[in-house]
Amino acid sequence: MTDAEDIFEVPITDSIDLHAFRPADVRAVVEEYLAEAHKRGFGVVRLIHGKGVGVQREIVRKVLSETDFVKGFKNAPEFSGSWGATIAELDV
Repeated sequence: MTDAEDIFEVPITDSIDLHAFRPADVRAVVEEYLAEAHKRGFGVVRLIHGKGVGVQREIVRKVLSETDFVKGFKNAPEFSGSWGATIAELDV
């Protein structure tokens, strides 16, 4: 299978569940998702990375900290994923 065959389109909403992606792809997926969400004018987004050992959470938060239009981020509220998801505020 070539890389071109691995590409698929994900609907852009105010939330993305990263469980569907290979760990090696998470950084690129988050970067593309944030760019599209920002372009579409979302002020707040939720990135669901899971609780696990924290590898994906760290990748997500690293990307968020390096993205100019991200104003801030924090754990999601208890009933929206808690520490298994990150809420990011985007500059619109």
